[in-house]
Amino acid sequence: MKKRDKVIITCAITGSIHTPSMSPYLPITPDQITAEALAAAEAGAAMIHLHARHPEDGRPDQSPERFREFMPQIKAGTDAILNVTTGAGLGMSLEQRLAAALSLAPEVASMNMGSFNFNISGAAGKRTEFLHDWEKPYLEGTKDLILSNTFAQIEHGMMAMGANGTRFEFECYDVAHLYNLAHFADRKLVEPPFFVQCIFGILGGIGPDPENFMHMRSVAERLFGDEYHLSVLGAGRHQMPFATLSAVTGGNVRVGLEDSLLIGRGQQAVSNAEQVAKIRRILEELGLDIASPTEARAMLGTKGGYDVGF
Repeated sequence: MKKRDKVIITCAITGSIHTPSMSPYLPITPDQITAEALAAAEAGAAMIHLHARHPEDGRPDQSPERFREFMPQIKAGTDAILNVTTGAGLGMSLEQRLAAALSLAPEVASMNMGSFNFNISGAAGKRTEFLHDWEKPYLEGTKDLILSNTFAQIEHGMMAMGANGTRFEFECYDVAHLYNLAHFADRKLVEPPFFVQCIFGILGGIGPDPENFMHMRSVAERLFGDEYHLSVLGAGRHQMPFATLSAVTGGNVRVGLEDSLLIGRGQQAVSNAEQVAKIRRILEELGLDIASPTEARAMLGTKGGYDVGF
């Protein structure tokens, strides 16, 4: 991978996996998402990965109008790189998933690099009561869900968002997704440096074993050489161990309440900033420096925080 002098911390603020009944600290409203994003940036996150939710019941909401309720406020309060999801809510169409990123033209957007089973139905069985009627069916429905990212869909997303100068957080849930990225790189539909986010611990994707991380890192090395930056997230209780493993082997890290509601064993995190502060403390105690937003922009070659559509 590219030589890394400093570690990029990405913070994923709310996501579309966890539901309001799972944690009282999950940000739902525009004001909550704004406050959490700004606090995470203040704690050391150079990149903020953003989803939107319906403010009344917390359902995933990918409409550009919903994102515009917090994106300008976050931009006004921090120079962190703002990253708009295109994974969006589970079961949404491609048009729904791309709508916010195409309208907002952010510096960075996520890009899932392959279709796969995405099963979080087990979370429904861990609760007897839910705050909102949509939560249990949403979770249980993933037992029969394929998160669709066909080659045609990926190509369309790359070309449409790339025309706005948006670069990508390439989300790779399994080894094959690295080869899919290499395919598009060979066709020159995307250009280096590639920001490759390897994801461990989602049922349907690669498992949360350190050996799997080393294998994916080795494959990425063969495919991309020194033309990529590796980042890693571990789902749930695997968050901090996998982030640390990535950092000590030359990669970058991602934390946030999208990926885990925990700060320690059996202990819920009270904020995104708490997770950012913890991984920053771990990294600094290991002698690693944290990248500022300006340094992260230089590493990733983004277009800049004010050349956006919000």
